[in-house]
Amino acid sequence: MTAVGDELPPLSVRVTRADLVRYAGASGDFNPIHWSDRVAASAGLPGVIAHGMLTMALAGRLVTDWAGGPAAMRSYGVRFTRPVVVPDDDEGALVEISGKVTGLSESESGERIAKVAITAAFEGKTVLGRAVAEVAVPAE
Repeated sequence: MTAVGDELPPLSVRVTRADLVRYAGASGDFNPIHWSDRVAASAGLPGVIAHGMLTMALAGRLVTDWAGGPAAMRSYGVRFTRPVVVPDDDEGALVEISGKVTGLSESESGERIAKVAITAAFEGKTVLGRAVAEVAVPAE
């Protein structure tokens, strides 16, 4: 049974330059700040950064894994607050994701909806703000 205050199992994800290449191919976002250190530096960035939408998707995985799949997701929104800098090595960047149920309600169609506040951090600093998802959860 889901309750307000429940914490979702944490998720740690490593993002490598190879992941950025694959994401660029899938999304069509070939902005060189996601693969060129020279261009990233000229844009004032500390290095090549992960696509914000990739970071958002990784954080969303925390909720969909917990809720039993992406079909349970009813809404999801974030603000991008800080970039995830991805070094050119085999380790990549570690993104730590956690979540907590902050509300329960019933939709107009009678679904039980859990509101989940998500925290995504890189090097101990939050990279997504106002990250909130609403997911359908089994009825009691």
